Amino acid sequence: MSKRDYYDVLGVERGADEKALKSAYRKLAMKFHPDQNPGDKGAEEQFKEVGEAYSVLSDAQKRAAYDRFGHAAFENGGGGGGGSPFGPGVNPEDIFQDLFSQVFGGGGGFAGNRKRGGPQRGADLRYDLEITLAEAYFGKDETIHVPQAVACKACDGVGAAPGTKPETCETCAGHGRVRAQQGFFTMERTCHICQGRGTIIRKPCKTCGGAGQVKEEHKISVKIPAGVESGMRIRLTGEGEPGTAGGPKGDLYIFVEVVEHDIFERDGPNLYCRAPVPMATAALGGEIEIPTIDGGRARVAIPEGAQTGRKLRLRGKGMPSVRQGNPQGDLYVEMFVETPQNLTNRQKDLLRQFTECSGADCHPESEGFLGRIKRFWGGHEGDEKRPS
Repeated sequence: MSKRDYYDVLGVERGADEKALKSAYRKLAMKFHPDQNPGDKGAEEQFKEVGEAYSVLSDAQKRAAYDRFGHAAFENGGGGGGGSPFGPGVNPEDIFQDLFSQVFGGGGGFAGNRKRGGPQRGADLRYDLEITLAEAYFGKDETIHVPQAVACKACDGVGAAPGTKPETCETCAGHGRVRAQQGFFTMERTCHICQGRGTIIRKPCKTCGGAGQVKEEHKISVKIPAGVESGMRIRLTGEGEPGTAGGPKGDLYIFVEVVEHDIFERDGPNLYCRAPVPMATAALGGEIEIPTIDGGRARVAIPEGAQTGRKLRLRGKGMPSVRQGNPQGDLYVEMFVETPQNLTNRQKDLLRQFTECSGADCHPESEGFLGRIKRFWGGHEGDEKRPS
């Protein structure tokens, strides 16, 4: 059976440089390595074939001979392929790093070189806090109750029953990790006996069940700044779960949610509200009184002939900003003209008299709309008269 062309084996062009050759070889060596394909004779043969091809093409003199004479250059003791399955200039650790990343999703380097079992930082905690819009306006000092894990007092956080102590795991010698050799690979995994702790508790503490920690409700004071918005979070450093093996505590993150208000709607620092205006006040002009978010009152001047949908702006009556240097927001009052109801007969008569004596100048919007309707209808009447 004739041998395959070495360039075809590696899947590269004949003019490929050293970098391309090495890259192609590393990928194929990982793909066909026996440790990746246990019991697969075909993969084993391909692995050897890839190694032979690279051992020739990575050597400048051998490659020149192969390019000129092909496989015949190494027949009859020509000193060709074979030798180390990795060929010259290839570091097996490079291949292992790539393989480790693909199989385990980790970074480069041997797993055994990474730090294990030292002090570990405690977990972060989350607390959801609801406040009113008025509380968001003024800010407040809040006391919250957060369940946290604390060291068990019965066993001083050791996890072992009083009078006993954890024993060093014999399987991993206290490292929490065990290694296994597979060919040129050194695989490392969590010790299945101690679950990575490095110690074994023969007689666990009854209070904490061997965990060394118990849950307790912890009171924490937190200052909510004025102007806080929904979705903002407040970080309290060192108020999270305690660390292990002397590690630092995690942090507590308070996520703020400002509940909806009955009167005001918020958009960033600005507030909006809709206010009813009596028909007579809208027609003649006047004033209405509205509340403000700080609990006060404000008088709003209604211009003569005000219409529904008109917005009036009250500067500085919105929300404060949590960001220094930003101005306080404004309050926008949107008016809607209220049509009177439950009229007496006299009131109805007065409205009829007003309607009879009012002209087009009193209702410019209505007159303008009627004019557009007439033009629309007139245009369609012309279309109907136009011959087909």
